[in-house]
Amino acid sequence: MDIFWMSREFPKEEIYSLTSQITRSSRSISANISEGWAKRSYESVFKQHLIHSLGSCSETENWLEFALRCKYIEQQVYDLYADELDQIGKMLNKLHQNWKSHGK
Repeated sequence: MDIFWMSREFPKEEIYSLTSQITRSSRSISANISEGWAKRSYESVFKQHLIHSLGSCSETENWLEFALRCKYIEQQVYDLYADELDQIGKMLNKLHQNWKSHGK
């Protein structure tokens, strides 16, 4: 949600490009986790959703860097969100490495 609110401050000409892209990718992080969780009894399916979530996390970092380079956000804001995305990525990696379905 933080990225959503931050992106509302981008210029109006970015609404169909950067604003849309960063909002979509940041929402996709949790959406992939949720979808995978519903299928967690199938270990490979759940893990594939975690991989998609990691991809969305990296994509969000990419769009965040664009926002910085376009001067839509300050370095301090970038650093805060980049750090949060890094932490999310580490948690997703750890979950992916350690997940074991029950009954196997």
